[in-house]
Amino acid sequence: MLENCISLTQCQVLVTINCSGLKMNTEYNEKDYLDIAKVLDYPFTLKKNLFFMEDTSKIEVPKDPIEKVIFQDRAKWAIRKIAQNKGHILMVGKPGTGKSLLAEMFNKVLDKSLGDFIKPKKAIVAYPGKDENNLRIAYENPSVIDKQISHLQDKIEEVKNSTEKFSLSGLIKKVRRVKYTFIVATVLSMIAGVFFPVAFVITGFTGIGAIFMFIQENNNKVQEKIQRNASDGKTYVVKKFQDMIPEILYDPRKEESMMAYISEPEHRNMKGGFRHDPYQSGNLQTPIHRRAFLGAHAKSPIICIDELKTLVKVGYMSNLLEIMQSKKYILEGGQNSGSGAADRSEDSIIADNIFIACCNHDTLEYLRKEGDGAFLSRIEDKGEVIVMESSVPENQKTIKELTQYIKQEIISFGKELTNTWQEVIDEEGYEGVRKRSEQIFGKPLPEDYILKEREFAKSAVLEIVKELRCRSSEGKLSSVLRPVNGLIKTAEYEAILENSPLVTDKHVKKALIDHIPLEGALSKDMVKHKGDLKKHIYSLTDAIGYVTGLSVITSGSGRMYGQPLPIHCQISVGSDTVSAPGKTGEIAKAAAQNVRAAIKKLIKETGSPNIGYEMHVEYIQAHGGVEGDSASVAMDAGLISDFINHPVNLKYGITGSLTGDIVLAVGGVTEKVRSIMDLDLKMEGACIPWQNRQDIEPLLVNCDADLIIEDGIPGIRIFRSEEKKDPFDIYFCKTRYNVYRVIMGITKHEVEKRMKERVEEDLKSLKKNKV
Repeated sequence: MLENCISLTQCQVLVTINCSGLKMNTEYNEKDYLDIAKVLDYPFTLKKNLFFMEDTSKIEVPKDPIEKVIFQDRAKWAIRKIAQNKGHILMVGKPGTGKSLLAEMFNKVLDKSLGDFIKPKKAIVAYPGKDENNLRIAYENPSVIDKQISHLQDKIEEVKNSTEKFSLSGLIKKVRRVKYTFIVATVLSMIAGVFFPVAFVITGFTGIGAIFMFIQENNNKVQEKIQRNASDGKTYVVKKFQDMIPEILYDPRKEESMMAYISEPEHRNMKGGFRHDPYQSGNLQTPIHRRAFLGAHAKSPIICIDELKTLVKVGYMSNLLEIMQSKKYILEGGQNSGSGAADRSEDSIIADNIFIACCNHDTLEYLRKEGDGAFLSRIEDKGEVIVMESSVPENQKTIKELTQYIKQEIISFGKELTNTWQEVIDEEGYEGVRKRSEQIFGKPLPEDYILKEREFAKSAVLEIVKELRCRSSEGKLSSVLRPVNGLIKTAEYEAILENSPLVTDKHVKKALIDHIPLEGALSKDMVKHKGDLKKHIYSLTDAIGYVTGLSVITSGSGRMYGQPLPIHCQISVGSDTVSAPGKTGEIAKAAAQNVRAAIKKLIKETGSPNIGYEMHVEYIQAHGGVEGDSASVAMDAGLISDFINHPVNLKYGITGSLTGDIVLAVGGVTEKVRSIMDLDLKMEGACIPWQNRQDIEPLLVNCDADLIIEDGIPGIRIFRSEEKKDPFDIYFCKTRYNVYRVIMGITKHEVEKRMKERVEEDLKSLKKNKV
């Protein structure tokens, strides 16, 4: 393959002199080549945006809690507005975008600004109601009610102390006399029965009576003993008065946080209820007002529902809507049967809450339909629905925010180490920490080993930026930051283990290998398997009709992982159809039809006769199924390869959506390309859509790269090893013919000529068979 390599410093000269006499492809102009030069300039631009730091040691963390959340300017401004009027908030976004963190920051800001006014000042007190299944609710001054309850308890204690010792001796004596009477009657009737057998009937009745009275006597003795053991038996006498003492269900002096986190809202943790009473007889029962307890509605001014989907799942939505509307509710028993089922309060409990709810886009769509969007309308009536940013443009502002976030995580990591090892440090010093750490790692550690957080060097920050760019597209940084937390901590441990003064790009790269989620591990195994499969196919075939497509799998959090997708295509004379068997989605099937139409159009444009062709596309060992249209360019290349009987360079991956002759942008390009850059796969490059050129920028970080041009088609050569070794060429294709030129080394004219020849041969064969 003919190539011309131009260094980055020569790009402007190249554009000015019209590529120094090189043949310029008609699809590309001078501005296009300049755009590629800008892509190559990305590492320089990124470093320029980090001019304010060499490492994170001088990065300051803002004191304003809300400003600790990054990439969510609109959400932060909305929260500040809502804090002014105590409104509701619904935050919609992917997991890890900062919804829970923003809720916590909202709580802190509101606590500092209006906490002394918003926090409840009255204690919620329960009194006995009109009967044993009802209670009364009152709001009292906590200091006053404390004194009143204390006074009542003192008076009852006085009564109890002046009461004689509990005794059931009188009742026991009466029962004993009846028992003896039955025993005497039983003996006499037995004697009489010897002479008059009818008397034995009386014996039976009196015997049973004696036994019953014996049991009753023992029961009274046990009851007397129980009551005497309880405060010398005096409690029984004053229990009725004790049961009338009011119970404080909520004391504002004992509550520190204004916000309650509810992971799964339901009747008991939101409203409250009544505890089960195991002692419901024998004068041991607990009165209703002492079994009552309150939920978040009554105790917490702010309620944060961490995942709104659980609210829908448990069926509490109707209750929540009613409380949001009326701002009060009746405390009721939450069980269908058993103790507490019929219990309720005679008075309403105030529930003037601020709601902070979090959900994803699927739940939001459900809420729009459920109850005609009643919940959303109540949120919007006094608050706002905030859509969290899943990605943000990369610029100096967002880069600075990211360095601040890294600094926050470093501080958090340092606190975790202190909490874990502080006692060891105080007693044994860092020498003790080193010796204990050697037991953990199973190897000697340096004498100057110190278990302490390290600052991030600029190169390490660049790697974090690179990773966030790889997880997004269109030149943006991913706002899903939760996975990055673990990455930062893993890189910290790598630096600590090496006793490095700073966390460098080397440590972050090592952390990326170690800190990998389940989907990433599965994708890694799949990439290796597909790589071995590609090598096997390449060794046994002439590479005609075979292409290496690129695909992604998406995790539950939305993260993409790339992998190669071997495809085999065949085209032969027959019915004018295309088939793509297996677990092929609707979009993938439509893409196959689109490719068929594009090839038929190309055949027609060559002036060839109209002949029906049967096309077959096989996604080799794609057991999990295929969906999307990003393999349509690869399908087209494979079918053309088989049609003109020309081999394909399987060491190049292909991705892109085909519309006519034009290659359109697709998603996940960065991860697709990154997945085949592993040296073990023996891949040499990739063809990607021109519109996806910015997605290559993060792959240039901490790497050497040059501009390359093949027959006017611009590309970038990335060197995967030091000293400019192991090149990997990425070409930016605008049309299908650009792809043919790169992976098959043939021009548009050659393709059309050979297609026409193939059609003519097929026509001759058909005529010959008819004869």
